[in-house]
Amino acid sequence: MERQAVIALPAGESREEDSLVSAARNGDRAAFGCLYDRYARMVHGILLARVPPREVDDLVQEVFLLALRQLHGLREVSRFGAWLGTITRNRANDYFRKTIPDEKVTEPVDENHAESRTTNSTADQEAAMILGVVRGLPEAYREPLILRLVEGMTGPEIAARTGLTHGSVRVNLYRGMQMLREKLAESAKGASLA
Repeated sequence: MERQAVIALPAGESREEDSLVSAARNGDRAAFGCLYDRYARMVHGILLARVPPREVDDLVQEVFLLALRQLHGLREVSRFGAWLGTITRNRANDYFRKTIPDEKVTEPVDENHAESRTTNSTADQEAAMILGVVRGLPEAYREPLILRLVEGMTGPEIAARTGLTHGSVRVNLYRGMQMLREKLAESAKGASLA
């Protein structure tokens, strides 16, 4: 599926964002901080759709550091969201190209921590299972669903931040939700038979 760029932000907000990108490009760290605030959920969601959840927070920081270093190369300031999304997807791909040694980190566990882990383990297992199902969906549906369901972004906000058309986001969310319901129903059926 080819992505199409669309500016879906209201004109005033679009100009404000263009000004922030231009200021950040000229070295204004506060402007870049504002861009971080606007786009952190999108970057987090894209990464969550692609890499292990425990790696997402660190990779969000890496994406923004990389974007800060490469901001001078952005040709059209109005394409910042789509450009940042591309950097995020490329960083997720790079994550899997690296060979990561299998290190087991052991941390001391106190009684309260152990108790909270058992209380949350059922919810954590369910969330991990649902995330696994979402991550098994086609890419066109995976990202919009994560951005909507996990990051809490609206359809128009997803369109504005990612550079997709509002119509394609709406269709992808609708079809993705249908597929997610079907897959979860299949999982529930399989679990009840076991």
